[in-house]
Amino acid sequence: MTENFQFTLKATSGGARLGEVSMPRGTIRTPAFMPVGTVGTVKAMYLDQVKDTGADIILGNTYHLMLRPGAERVARLGGLHKLIRWDGPILTDSGGFQVMSLSGLRKLDEQGVTFKSHVDGSLHHMSPERSIEIQGLLGSDIQMQLDECVALPAEPREIERAMEMSLRWAERCRVAFGEQAGKAMFGIVQGGDIPALRIRSAEGLKQLDLKGYAVGGLAVGEPQDVMLSMLETTLPVLPTEKPRYLMGVGTPDDILKSVARGIDMFDCVMPTRSGRHGLAFTRRGRVNIRNARHAEDMRPLDEESSCPAARDYSRAYLHHLVRSDEALGGMLLSWNNLHYYQDLMKGIRQSIAEGRFEDFYAETQEAWAKGDIDKL
Repeated sequence: MTENFQFTLKATSGGARLGEVSMPRGTIRTPAFMPVGTVGTVKAMYLDQVKDTGADIILGNTYHLMLRPGAERVARLGGLHKLIRWDGPILTDSGGFQVMSLSGLRKLDEQGVTFKSHVDGSLHHMSPERSIEIQGLLGSDIQMQLDECVALPAEPREIERAMEMSLRWAERCRVAFGEQAGKAMFGIVQGGDIPALRIRSAEGLKQLDLKGYAVGGLAVGEPQDVMLSMLETTLPVLPTEKPRYLMGVGTPDDILKSVARGIDMFDCVMPTRSGRHGLAFTRRGRVNIRNARHAEDMRPLDEESSCPAARDYSRAYLHHLVRSDEALGGMLLSWNNLHYYQDLMKGIRQSIAEGRFEDFYAETQEAWAKGDIDKL
């Protein structure tokens, strides 16, 4: 640990990067997957469990936390870390994605966005400066700039307008954030599915000399090949000595392919959301535990896993819990899924350290393709 924010690139294997982000609250081993704790809870999980899966950092959301319980209240209670009992780093999303998703409930201009709460209809205004202020009140370690995220497909003129505004907002966020020892503010590359706009956005953000850079505006409706193409366009423009974060992504396959192109950090609600709906991620691919074939199957999800949820509970029991809408079913599958995601990241990191990421990539894809066969 260190008193400053520091990223160290330790090894590469092809395009994949092994590194560490050192901060006062702990070290983040990269490539890293950040479980999403939108409102201060990783759904259906105790945070001690989340840490035990191997997570070094979690994500909270500015939009949701400013509405409930309120940023000022969180500050009075000693900050988000103290409130939720998490002593590691926390990254907060700026709230931009959620606000932009409100559609008819918002009004956007150069100063920021005025919106109605989806909770009670109350009116709020979020400027770049207010977003940074809220994140400061929450006490997060990595704070994101406010940006405008456009859902794809969209008109090129609209994508360009949003990208340019996001650049201007990044500069305002940079000024509002100032210099905070041990903390960092990341910029967000926008530009939709237009390579020239992605490059302009990345170049503009690079001039601000931020501590890290995120790629936003993907996983919003575009095919995977478009997402990967935008990464191949964007990442060569970004500084190699700074961490790169792909926001809101994604499936294990998305993660593996994005690591191959040089991404260091990920977040996604998929492992917990899927778990609550009966879908398990395993080294053999996806398993829909609702399927009738599991009803009398006493095998575990994965007898080789070190996760109790995967190793010690039968598929028949998990099937029963999920089909009966018992909360425990979602809890166990979320536990399994987060553990699998962290196991995948651990395997990725080890393979990069050993210079064999391409082999790991091929072996992992082969295991997924083979699938969850009946007789193992």
